Amino acid sequence: PLLSAANEAPFSASAPDGSLEERHPWTDKPLLNERSDFQFVVVTDRTGGHRDGVFEQAVSKINLLRPEFVVSVGDLVEGYYDDPIQSVREWTEFDGMVDALDMRFFYVPGNHDIWSPFSREVWEERFGSSYYHFIYRDVLFLALNSEDGASTTIGQEQARYFVEVLEAHPEVRWTLVFTHKPLWYYDERGSETGWASIQDQLVGRPHTVFAGHRHQYIHYEREGMRYIDLATTGGGSSLAGPAHGRFDHFVWVTMTQ
Repeated sequence: PLLSAANEAPFSASAPDGSLEERHPWTDKPLLNERSDFQFVVVTDRTGGHRDGVFEQAVSKINLLRPEFVVSVGDLVEGYYDDPIQSVREWTEFDGMVDALDMRFFYVPGNHDIWSPFSREVWEERFGSSYYHFIYRDVLFLALNSEDGASTTIGQEQARYFVEVLEAHPEVRWTLVFTHKPLWYYDERGSETGWASIQDQLVGRPHTVFAGHRHQYIHYEREGMRYIDLATTGGGSSLAGPAHGRFDHFVWVTMTQ
C-alpha cells in the first residue's frame, strides 16, 4: 500500500499479512524528505598554520552525515608563494581531500588561496570565476571573493554582479552568503571593502552570512539576521575551547520551508 501524508514524498511499504494499513512497525512522525527541505555543510579555514589530519577527519564525518553538498569559506591551501611547482603540489593535495567527499563541494577563495596576480591566475585556470551564485530549492547562494584585486576588497564589477543577482531574485525563500573575510566587520572599522552595496540589497530579505578568516567563532545579529564568523576546520588555532570561540568544526545547515 501507498502511505503518505499530503506534504510528504510518496512512501511505500508492504508486509506478508497485509496488515500495514492498520498497524505498522514505525512511528507516525513525518518523514524528513520534504522536497523543500535539505541539508548542507559549511567547512571553514583549513590553513593559516594548518594541522595535518583535521580536514581529512572532517571529510570522513561529513560522508557519514551525507548532506546534499558542502560549501567552503576559503583558505584551502597555505599559499603565499609564487612557485608553480608548490602551487600544483598544494592544490593537488587539497583536491585529493575533496575527491574523498561523496557529494559536491563548492570552492570559495580566501587570502591564502588568492593573494597575488599569480595566485589569481592559478585559481582561474583551475576553477574559473572566483565568485558566483547558484539557486537550489528556491534558496539563493552567493559565493564571494573577498580578495578581489586587493586584500579585503570586493571590486566594483563583483559588487555590481551580486547587486544584479539580488535584484533579479527578490522572491527566493532565503539568501545565503559565503565570504572568506567578515567584510561587515572591517567596514564598521572604517575600511572601504565594497561590501556596502551588497549589504544594502540584503536588507529586508531573509538571509544568513557565513565567513571565516579570524579562526574564531563569533555570532553577530544584524537587523535580525545571523552573521556568523566561523572558527577552523584544521587551520591554525590555540583550540582554547568554546568560551574563546577557538575549536575545530564544520557547520550543519538545515533549510526548511
